[in-house]
Amino acid sequence: MLIGLLTAVAASICYGTGSVLQAVGSRKSARREAAAAGQFTGRGGPSLASTAKAATTWEFVVGTVLDFIGFGLGALAARMLPLFLSQTVISANLVITAVLSVRLLGIRLTRAEWTSIGVVCSALVLLASSAGPEGSGHTPIATHWWLLAISLLLMAGGTVLVRLLGTRAAILAGLLSGLGFGALGVGVRILNGIDPFDLGALLTDPALYAILVAGIGGMYLHTVALQIGSVNGATAALVVGETVLPGMIGVWWLGDTSRPGFAWLAVLGFVLAVAGAVAVAWFGAPEAHGAEPDDEPAPTPRETAGSGAPR
Repeated sequence: MLIGLLTAVAASICYGTGSVLQAVGSRKSARREAAAAGQFTGRGGPSLASTAKAATTWEFVVGTVLDFIGFGLGALAARMLPLFLSQTVISANLVITAVLSVRLLGIRLTRAEWTSIGVVCSALVLLASSAGPEGSGHTPIATHWWLLAISLLLMAGGTVLVRLLGTRAAILAGLLSGLGFGALGVGVRILNGIDPFDLGALLTDPALYAILVAGIGGMYLHTVALQIGSVNGATAALVVGETVLPGMIGVWWLGDTSRPGFAWLAVLGFVLAVAGAVAVAWFGAPEAHGAEPDDEPAPTPRETAGSGAPR
């Protein structure tokens, strides 16, 4: 249990640091390309070209490397801990994101945001204190196919919906990316061919491809969310998506349990963690934060349109 917790914490630190660095790179790219033709969709959202250019900044590259390291650590944690604990601890990268965003993005956190972060941290302590052994993760192969189908639907349909909604889709993009990362966590838990290692079983397991689809789609949608909305708000929505459903699936279908007599504490900790994350999203509106230091504010899509550049 202790090794699993330390692994999940390390994954959380990698993800949180990576999110802020990706936000720095995304916004730097957005400022450079805001006036260029085709950088926004007709509804003000970022185009595929602008998202691709954001991914070439050194900050974004380093953030992505940290995400991959976090993914590896998170995968280990998902195999060693109940999903309601591993996913929630990993999602505490929100705290890392918020603290680092003060320094790197010039964001001024309000008292309400700090209070919400404190609630999340306290909830994690409750969860860690109440968690019991993780379930086996053995499920019928049909469940693996369902996970792949749902991952494809969420990522493909979500990408289309976010592009249609444009700048109004920041929280939705964050939530969908969280659902993708949640599906990834479930896929890691049920993946065949890991213990004992069997390459044939691994490569023929639909859960492996669900992991790839959910991971890549989740990363893309998270990048879009960082481009068009508050980094803390997008990350908080991601937290909800990657904790609630995976935690419930872990308990209902995969055999995850709390310590005997501590189920109420696990439920309380889980609810408080999700509520704290939602509170950060609620209080983390972009207007409440200052402009980024040492840089001019990025032009809004409306300003870009007004300058005569096509969208």
